[in-house]
Amino acid sequence: MPKPQTAQQKQYQQRVNEKMPRSNTFSQCIRAFVSGGIICCIGQAVRDLGEGPLGLSQDDTAAFTAMVMVFLGATLTGLGIYDKIGTWAGAGSIVPITGFANSIVSPAMEFKREGFVMGVGAKLFSIAGPVLVYGVSASILVGLIAYLMR
Repeated sequence: MPKPQTAQQKQYQQRVNEKMPRSNTFSQCIRAFVSGGIICCIGQAVRDLGEGPLGLSQDDTAAFTAMVMVFLGATLTGLGIYDKIGTWAGAGSIVPITGFANSIVSPAMEFKREGFVMGVGAKLFSIAGPVLVYGVSASILVGLIAYLMR
């Protein structure tokens, strides 16, 4: 059974509630939906480019789309633009594949002052390593489960 709050604790909690910024969940959801949709529309346009004018096969088009979107996300992060998009868009900017590129490149950019090779390059691979290991491990596990279930 929790202890009753003292007058000082109640006063503190009231002050915290007054100072806590109010969130507008509906507005944030709309922004996330719109921004995620725009990013996905850009991805669809890249895919259509691969299938149409470039004449790539279905597998090559999927790889082309992933590469272009990761490149765009990493480039925009390196230029500082993706952080501004993320500030406005919230969760809408982290769901698509560009969010993955941002999550890999963003921490590495903090080490830019140490140089591009020993700073950004080394940190980029130290961050990407666990992500790739987890991704490969999870895909093997899912593949084994799918194989055993059939």
